[in-house]
Amino acid sequence: MQFAPHHLAALSHVLRLGSFEAAAFALSVTPSAISQRIKALEDQTGTALVLRGPPSAGTEAGLRIAKHAEDIGLLEAQLTRELALDVGQNTARLKLAINADSLATWFIEAMAAVEGVLFDLVIDDQDHSAEWLRRGEVSAAITAHDKPVTGCDAYPLGEQQYVATASPAYMRRWFSKGVTAKSISRAPCLVFDAKDALQRRWLEANIAPHLSPPTHFLPSSQGFVEAAVAGLGWGMNPLQLVTPLIDQGRLQPLVEQTELAVPLTWQVSRVMAPSLADVTRSVLNAAKCNLK
Repeated sequence: MQFAPHHLAALSHVLRLGSFEAAAFALSVTPSAISQRIKALEDQTGTALVLRGPPSAGTEAGLRIAKHAEDIGLLEAQLTRELALDVGQNTARLKLAINADSLATWFIEAMAAVEGVLFDLVIDDQDHSAEWLRRGEVSAAITAHDKPVTGCDAYPLGEQQYVATASPAYMRRWFSKGVTAKSISRAPCLVFDAKDALQRRWLEANIAPHLSPPTHFLPSSQGFVEAAVAGLGWGMNPLQLVTPLIDQGRLQPLVEQTELAVPLTWQVSRVMAPSLADVTRSVLNAAKCNLK
């Protein structure tokens, strides 16, 4: 089955921007034209591709076809480079899954080193980002699993170091007699989201198993740090983000020398690997400079 490029472009823009109107503006056509192109695709495939919002979202079939369009763009960009054509004429879009802490600490360095690619990042926990690859919804992912997803190549990146930190005032209030199983069970804890297991892993490794402290959920790497500084709770922060704050005395480790190392892996679809060689090279270089 072959799809018309302008139909694929309409679908990709609707799913990425969330509305027919925004897609029409981006493609310099009318919303009616976008609607006609989506209907033509749906007639061709015999299934619904877009869940009319707001915001508009893709059905399973719609997401798969949009991913197909992305793959075509990456392949065309590779061909453009190989034929030494004008890169500006063919900018590819790469959708990948990445954990928030990698984005906050080192991954932008990798993005900045790549030309001719527009990034579309999906934020998910490193323990769960591989699922996006398994579902075929992204072309690459930063994962905590070194075992390659079926059909993917895996490249070890190194370890992201985390440290359990809190403000000095928080430490005085909750841990005046030391960090024990009893005291930490009462002390408020910071957790990124329901998938974030770093705090539990640190507790099991350094304090005791099966602890369940009261919890704040803060799905923001920078907000996580600021909440710790403000005394809202303790949490596992990337060492790169909090080292200056520790040096300034605004944060301190709960227990010295209990850093938690999280190995990270770059996984990329084997089919798309040649088209993503420049991205892979930049990711490996940035990781080498920033991870342990």
